[in-house]
Amino acid sequence: MDEIEYVWSVLGGDAALTARVARAARPEVLEARLPVRALASACVGACALAAAELAARRAASGGVPAVRVDDGAVAAAFTSERHLRIGGREPVSFAPLSRLWRTADGWVRTHANYPHHRARLLAALGLARDTEDARAVDAVGSLLAGLPARSVEETVYAAGGAAVALRTPEEWAASEQGRAVAGRPLVERGVLDASPARTFAPVPPSAGALLPAAGLRVLDLTRVTAGPVATRTLALLGADVLRVDPPGLPELPDQHVDTGFGKRSATLDLTSDQAAFEELLGAADVVVTGYRPGSLDRFGLSPRALAARRPGLVVARLSAWGAYGPWAGRRGFDSLVQVGTGIAALEGTADRPGALPAQALDHGTGYLLAAGVLRALTEQSRHGGSRYVEVALARTAAWLSAGPAPDGASGAGRPHGVGGPSTMGTGSGARRVRAAGDAGGPGDAGEAGGPGASPWLRERESPLGRLRYALPPVRFEGGPTDWERAPGPWGADAARWV
Repeated sequence: MDEIEYVWSVLGGDAALTARVARAARPEVLEARLPVRALASACVGACALAAAELAARRAASGGVPAVRVDDGAVAAAFTSERHLRIGGREPVSFAPLSRLWRTADGWVRTHANYPHHRARLLAALGLARDTEDARAVDAVGSLLAGLPARSVEETVYAAGGAAVALRTPEEWAASEQGRAVAGRPLVERGVLDASPARTFAPVPPSAGALLPAAGLRVLDLTRVTAGPVATRTLALLGADVLRVDPPGLPELPDQHVDTGFGKRSATLDLTSDQAAFEELLGAADVVVTGYRPGSLDRFGLSPRALAARRPGLVVARLSAWGAYGPWAGRRGFDSLVQVGTGIAALEGTADRPGALPAQALDHGTGYLLAAGVLRALTEQSRHGGSRYVEVALARTAAWLSAGPAPDGASGAGRPHGVGGPSTMGTGSGARRVRAAGDAGGPGDAGEAGGPGASPWLRERESPLGRLRYALPPVRFEGGPTDWERAPGPWGADAARWV
């Protein structure tokens, strides 16, 4: 089964529509031992097809527009943080304490980009939070060299930090969390109630582009990369996306720029501004959350609680490890999931773990989530019902790592490998091993984007200075090719709908 056919089947789409997708393959991009390029193109292609399907539904045109997926555009988008320039400056991708560390019995990966995670990591190891970076790197390295990797994992997690011990694919598959993840579909979808069918106003082309999400309001409660990629995609397609963050927990500035295209950004304290949130919810069509499973439930933000207050809503949820199993409540990031699920072991050498050529779990899962939202909106217009969509980085990792489905099998509802034997191992000889958390540089950006990456980049002015950025890879005939709005300062907008 073709990769995009598999993804489209998981999304519940009409199999005949995959004939509308054409792919421009570029074997030189996103090289890895695992078939990253195939995964990336399938996620983007399914998202573009879901957008085209909704566009046709709203335009009452009768025919779904043709979709074109270009591996060059996909590769540039999946490495967007490396291509980004802000006033000519390269962004900061990984903090000094976000890295692989050798331990007494293996390796552990820490994530300390956010100040509070840095502080918790140092506290867990008995170090002062104000330790200067260079001294902290030396001290942490010396401490971890004498400790077992899984002991470090548990100690840092218990302190509220983020660290994961390296596992082989076999160790992950045998773990309780690995088994829980393997038993779930790539995209979980469902109906929450019997709300009436959604009625869409026809959407004529706006400024020459057909925007399938025009007029829809998306409440964006996500952070980091995967969730913001999903909502950035919905903004591209015409949605009014309002990202809301807690006032005391600012997003990393460069990360905010990379994923903030097309959106507005506001702050809101849910503990004291519940009435303001309820006003936003009352006019929202979609709510997207990206915090740890259960962490928002105390605010009444579970799918069923949201749908009870706003019937007809689409609730989309993203997590690192899945909303099930013993790791359901754990913090996680792309780099940590790569290490924990065995991807870093597969992509490395006998001497050192490696990493994928892009944060492919983040980006791929983001496009899957956007595709799930778009398909839910289309299905609502036919059958009604408040709906939910759930994805997890670890589930995307399982899809990437697993073997291909048997010939003729649908693969739906079971672990399914991207690509086949001919792609499982391409490029492994010539490609340098990337360490997990390797932020890359200009050379790596060119390698990841591949020859001819420049057609997929653009420059524009913004409130934050002149930006160079990767263009969106989600393309369909008559659809948008760029975001209407450049990102602005974090939290600068009012917490209300336009």
